Amino acid sequence: MHSLYLDQFKRSLSIMKKDILIYYLKGPVIIFGVLIPLFLFLAFLTGSKNLSTDFLISGLIGMTMLFTATSVSPVIIPWESQMKTLERLMACPISIHTLIMGDMLASVLFGFFISLVPVLIGLALDVIPIHTLVLVMGIGLASLCFSSLGLLLATPPTNAPSNVMMISSLIKFPLVFISGIFIPLESMPFWGKIIASLSPLTYFTDITRYSLQNVSYYPIWLDFLAIILFTLMFFVLAVKIHKKTLAMRI
Repeated sequence: MHSLYLDQFKRSLSIMKKDILIYYLKGPVIIFGVLIPLFLFLAFLTGSKNLSTDFLISGLIGMTMLFTATSVSPVIIPWESQMKTLERLMACPISIHTLIMGDMLASVLFGFFISLVPVLIGLALDVIPIHTLVLVMGIGLASLCFSSLGLLLATPPTNAPSNVMMISSLIKFPLVFISGIFIPLESMPFWGKIIASLSPLTYFTDITRYSLQNVSYYPIWLDFLAIILFTLMFFVLAVKIHKKTLAMRI
């Protein structure tokens, strides 16, 4: 049994390597993951005199993680289906869990390392992390969470990547504006705080604020617990729905 799980994990790593080489190591993908959050950051940096640089950098880290970890994972399976390579993958001796885990691991690595870019931008602007270990742990856990979200966004049984990208954008952009990225949670009305509590990005942003500013709206343990629960929920739902929809793509 142990060797069986190990063999499936090795196959997940092979899928991860394939995804990175084919989908992630592309200029437009990297630029999309970095530039869109950066442009939003610059817009609010120049348009607001009341928000500190460390506050905005923490939001930039959150946005970059969300956009990078969900940039390609929602469209990998539709692309595979459109190119008729999904049939070959499904014919291999791998489980749905193995296939999804491979896609998720590629997204996790991409999200983690690209999210270090805004950290370096912060260092250049003299924003030094106060709790470095908490920040690294938060980035690692958030990369798992948003990668799982990306896989969940890939579940609609369509072979058109554009359809999935449209759904993905309709979810990601509202998350940016309800998660305390540009408006501190303590400044939100009660109903705004309720909505923000439903977003995993809220808790990751709170972790980055704690790491850079030593302040947080929620207890830091609650932030980590919430992201873990969101991760489990996204992954379990993604596996269950993909089991039902993968056959519809062939």
